[in-house]
Amino acid sequence: MAIKITDECINCGACEPECPNNAIYEAAEEWKYSDGTTLVGTMVLPNGKEFNAEELQEPLDDEIYFIVADKCTECKGFHNEPQCAAVCPVDCCVPDEDTKEVEEDLLTKKSFLHTK
Repeated sequence: MAIKITDECINCGACEPECPNNAIYEAAEEWKYSDGTTLVGTMVLPNGKEFNAEELQEPLDDEIYFIVADKCTECKGFHNEPQCAAVCPVDCCVPDEDTKEVEEDLLTKKSFLHTK
């Protein structure tokens, strides 16, 4: 499953540079699927969601840092544990129960985000 940031976030920013998929953004920041990935143009995620990789997306939260679940792989294929959770000083990076994925799916997503 993806990781999410809870409202206990103190907006320290420690998590953002640790994400190998560039899936973490500052509050109120617009984002793109292409940020930190090899995605370009119109794409279809492994979960079937279609998008334009270079198109700006609306922020998912306007008060705290947020994680884009479609880009989060729990650091599978990069590290042994989610790096955002490892560096968070207030332990607000937790599993997102609404976005359940098995390790195989997370590794498929990692390959999708970083190939071409």
